[in-house]
Amino acid sequence: MAKNIWSFLRHPNPKLRFCWYCLQLGLFIFPLFPALGAVGLFLSSLITCVRQHRKIIQNPLYKGFILLSLLLVITAGFAADKTTAFLGLFNLLPFFLLFAGWSHLIQTMWQLQRISWILAINSLPVVIIGIGQLFLGWSSSNSIFGWTLIPGGNPPERMASVFMYANTLAGYLVIVFILSLALWLQEWRKLRTRRQGDGEMGRWRDGETGFSSSAFIFLTFAVIINFAGLILTNSRNAWVIALVACLAYAVYQKWRSLVAIFVTIATSIFLAAFAPPTIAQLFRKVVPAFFWARFNDQLHADRPVALMRTTQWNFAWSLTMQRPWTGWGLRSFSDIYQAKMNLWLGHPHNLFLMLSAETGLPATLLFYGLLSWVLIKGVRSLQIIPKEDKLIFFSYLLVFAAWIVFNTVDVTLFDFRLNTFSWLMLSAVAGINHNKSL
Repeated sequence: MAKNIWSFLRHPNPKLRFCWYCLQLGLFIFPLFPALGAVGLFLSSLITCVRQHRKIIQNPLYKGFILLSLLLVITAGFAADKTTAFLGLFNLLPFFLLFAGWSHLIQTMWQLQRISWILAINSLPVVIIGIGQLFLGWSSSNSIFGWTLIPGGNPPERMASVFMYANTLAGYLVIVFILSLALWLQEWRKLRTRRQGDGEMGRWRDGETGFSSSAFIFLTFAVIINFAGLILTNSRNAWVIALVACLAYAVYQKWRSLVAIFVTIATSIFLAAFAPPTIAQLFRKVVPAFFWARFNDQLHADRPVALMRTTQWNFAWSLTMQRPWTGWGLRSFSDIYQAKMNLWLGHPHNLFLMLSAETGLPATLLFYGLLSWVLIKGVRSLQIIPKEDKLIFFSYLLVFAAWIVFNTVDVTLFDFRLNTFSWLMLSAVAGINHNKSL
């Protein structure tokens, strides 16, 4: 058994085994020890790039990212504040390198499953710390871990845990919740099959570890606590994505009753928030104000116009129209917005509009075109993947889609850990695409 376990942990390519170990170790400690975990993650990609450079250079996808990198450097040269613009490149260019390495390191389904397990396990202390922050007043300052814990949350009454802001934690938990739920469904299938007398489920096969019912219990707890964490972040975006993800799994599993339940819940919240008063009052008797008042902004009725997302989006688009080819330079939006609105804002809460305003439409469209290429090939890969592996890969496609949706009303680019997790998910999908040779 020990030999089988060791075979499961090893990478099939002997030249990349050390890289795979670095990735796993770095990923495991990354949420709580970001600086230390980043060393393992960076080494795993860098060494893979060195050893697989011929394959990387020959692939049209990475030629596209090389072209994108050149465009971004050129746009930075046209920026009014060139120093800030070139510094802004560090939020993108290093992650292109990570993407290139990881997508050639991660190429099997059991690796995807392994990554999902690591993220499910190390998400628990993150949420537990957040609960302590929110309800027990836990705090830390100048933490040696590389993060600061603010008692009561950041902003107040919203869980942020080890991340700098509640929305950032929400983005992280969306990823972990979707992957954990897929693992839970997989273990549920195993338990159901085992009850039907399948004696093969206890064997190690194709990366499936044959976990006992204890794994199912653990994953049940992980899914529940991650979902609770999502609720406590008070992020509307994350709530919608989590609900849609549950609906997607229910449709994928062909659970019609659950589909009806999720549609009913979503419809009830929507009507309580946005229906005419006579209809809304009926649903508000059932739906807690914590949800519907958050969606229609009645929890923050006194919010300034400059903080409204529609205001930010219109302003970002107006900047795009003024300089559609080169943009105003990376990280320029905040200063321009502050000068106009007398309010500092980190970003316009939409990745496409931010990039188009700061780097121009050609670079932005190329960036999204490359992402679409990966997603479309991922959907094609799903059609030919063996049935027993479809659920895990489907979960990564779901995370990919969730990342795109999340970035329509927020930006994950500026948090180092969340940005890294996002590119890891994209790399996993691209890696399977390469392996399937589509």
